[in-house]
Amino acid sequence: MKSQNLASHVRDIPTNILQSDLTDESDKDGPTTAEIRERAFEIHIERGGIHGCDLDDWLRAEHELKAKYNKNRDPGTKKK
Repeated sequence: MKSQNLASHVRDIPTNILQSDLTDESDKDGPTTAEIRERAFEIHIERGGIHGCDLDDWLRAEHELKAKYNKNRDPGTKKK
């Protein structure tokens, strides 16, 4: 079975999602691409290193980290 990587799935992701990820990169209130990549790899390892779920791992990592950032934000400060 051929393994698929995240790059092979990028063409299937709507442009507005890709663009929103680029803006998140410069947003100090959210995870960076490097943080998401690292967490996605951790998820991959936790699953036993089985290939073919790269996009699922990435989306789960992104969701977890965004939730973590939102939870850790000081409720007394407003986002600009």
